[in-house]
Amino acid sequence: MVEGSLHKYLLFLVTGPENDMRELARRLVEERLAACVNVINGVKSIYWWENKVNEDTESLLIIKTESSKAQDLIRFVRDNHPYKVPEVVGLEISVGNPDYLNWILESLTSKQKY
Repeated sequence: MVEGSLHKYLLFLVTGPENDMRELARRLVEERLAACVNVINGVKSIYWWENKVNEDTESLLIIKTESSKAQDLIRFVRDNHPYKVPEVVGLEISVGNPDYLNWILESLTSKQKY
């Protein structure tokens, strides 16, 4: 968090089918729910679902945002994700480059200077 700032910056992790995650990432940025989304393809996920162990190749989204956007971001992912129960996990960013953190905040508003 930027020193003296009241803003909390968050990093969300979302996994899903490779062919759907790039579009979801783009829409999150277009809706200004995320300043930036990294799409990492080829992630192997092993998990319990419907009483059996499953293994899939997925994409991982790393989403950077600000806490005021968190609930809208979660709702947006749930409404637009192909899975019945999508992974949407948020982590607080406790330390970071102040200029980058300020960029996150400015990217989420219409007063962007970058």
